[in-house]
Amino acid sequence: MTIDTLRRFLFPCFFPTKPSQPIPFSNNRPTTTHPSSPTSSTSSTTTATTTAPPRPSKSMVIGTIFGNRRGHVWFCVQHDRLSSKPSLLLELPLSTNHLVREMRNGLVRIALECSPSRPDLAMCPLRSVPRWTAFCNGKKTGFAARRKPEDRVRSVLRTMQCVSVGAGVIPSSGFGSGSEEIMYMRANFEHVVGNADSESFHLINPDECPGQELSVFLLRSRLAPTR
Repeated sequence: MTIDTLRRFLFPCFFPTKPSQPIPFSNNRPTTTHPSSPTSSTSSTTTATTTAPPRPSKSMVIGTIFGNRRGHVWFCVQHDRLSSKPSLLLELPLSTNHLVREMRNGLVRIALECSPSRPDLAMCPLRSVPRWTAFCNGKKTGFAARRKPEDRVRSVLRTMQCVSVGAGVIPSSGFGSGSEEIMYMRANFEHVVGNADSESFHLINPDECPGQELSVFLLRSRLAPTR
């Protein structure tokens, strides 16, 4: 069911003019991409290159949402898809199934809020905040955490280096529990900095494509001290 939903709601966004392109995975026989076979089907719109092409604007970043089918969703921000060191890596308190259900409506707003009680957290950059209260489309879902890119995450990012925009599945490579495949969606996001207490990332759909609307907000509240 999850695979069907991803195919229905994500693929029309990324491949609006290529209906005959083979579907990279299905319920019966999922096709996977192996690190040793960069030319296999990965739902990519480009082929692997030795250097990543320049981004159209300095505010555009590469956003990747990935995770095991029944595990937590991770959100990764990169300035260069060929680098396995992300500029931001968050583990969200959402399961893949939960996120896909929200995507059925075509609109997903993930808000991460923090109310720092320590002076050092009140003054640090937003991306250095270690823990967030997470909301998805207005509903509290738990707590998100900033993570450092461990070897298992770097391995996942290296596997997806040849993918610039797309969605699909890849082998788990030791990521998460068991041998579940990793589902992913990669796209360009517009990075908007409001001020020191607010940043956001907004999915950029291809031209003339009415695809998915997805945004991730980082917000820090500054409540006045009570007397």
